[in-house]
Amino acid sequence: MYLFISNLSVIDLGTISIIVPKAAVNSMCDSLTITLTECAAQIFVFALCVAVEIALLVIMSYDRYVAICHPLHHGLIITPGLCSQATAGSWASGLVYSAIHTGSLFRLPFTKTNVIQQYFCDVPQILRISSSAVQFSEFVLIAVSVCLVLVCFSFMFVSYIIIFSNVFKTHSVEARIKAISTCTPQLAILLLFLFSGSVALLGPIPDKPSLKNLLTAMFYTMVPPFVNPIIYCLRNREINAALQRMFNRYYRFAVKNSHD
Repeated sequence: MYLFISNLSVIDLGTISIIVPKAAVNSMCDSLTITLTECAAQIFVFALCVAVEIALLVIMSYDRYVAICHPLHHGLIITPGLCSQATAGSWASGLVYSAIHTGSLFRLPFTKTNVIQQYFCDVPQILRISSSAVQFSEFVLIAVSVCLVLVCFSFMFVSYIIIFSNVFKTHSVEARIKAISTCTPQLAILLLFLFSGSVALLGPIPDKPSLKNLLTAMFYTMVPPFVNPIIYCLRNREINAALQRMFNRYYRFAVKNSHD
């Protein structure tokens, strides 16, 4: 379990690191340029992180299903070797997908313009300035990717439906709370990932820069990597206890000032 979480942390760090530093440097230097190599690197790493995160979320949902619905067999089914192989397979499949995705976008020169209306190399913006041949092949690849993602999310949602149906059948309140607290962070990350992905894919491709499009892009590139560690930290009892002490301290301070 912790192997998967540590890999998700690496993915969050990679997503932030490939986009934010370049945008910050451009902002401080008052520059609006990015090289073709840097643009390809951004798309490659971002696609890699997205693909690996989806694969890891699928594996983690199956891990929680086995742990809660078949607890006596969890150690026999989810072995350390299987976890390592599943993690390695996730990264390998992500590398293959991101290589195909990036190669498809940059296999032909851009024929329309070299200006993108975004603070990083966003796939819709690259498609807007690409040739019709690249657009067709990329749309086919995106359609296949969406179908695979829908299958993955369907598997995850079915897993969590089975998990919660089994949890609510148990008579132990403590067991229910423990199972729900284990699954809730993963489900929250899943919903956040699905919502941010929908915002990225279903939004229109802007021809002119606007604050709305900038905030939308910042949401699906920065919010999930920032929120994911917070969600998982809330599972830690020591962190929960520290937060509770902090809120109690602020509450007593506020009550004391109101009486004064």
